[in-house]
Amino acid sequence: MPLIKVQSSVSNPEPTLVEGLLKTLSGKLAQHVGKPESYVMTAFEDGVSMTFGGTVEPTCYMEVKNIGTMSPAQTQAMSQDFCQVISEKLGVPIKRIYIEFADAKGSMWGWNGTTFG
Repeated sequence: MPLIKVQSSVSNPEPTLVEGLLKTLSGKLAQHVGKPESYVMTAFEDGVSMTFGGTVEPTCYMEVKNIGTMSPAQTQAMSQDFCQVISEKLGVPIKRIYIEFADAKGSMWGWNGTTFG
């Protein structure tokens, strides 16, 4: 049910780097929201045409979705943690990363032919 989706203007990172990035983010997201990693989904899209601050320097947009409520303390900790990982792995400066956090109702999240509501 927790999801972290990463879109970046960085093109063609090594597949092993992307796999490692997604595995790292998966474990961290599970830990931050207190849910089993077996429910966490990660996604990565590279080479996205993007600007930030009017320039095309490397940038990144992330979405974090979770059933339930994420507190301001949780989102602050996740922002710090995830921005650091993206900066280290993809070379995107932390000041060029946006993260959108969204809470979801269980009935609005489908899985395995049903919903969590």
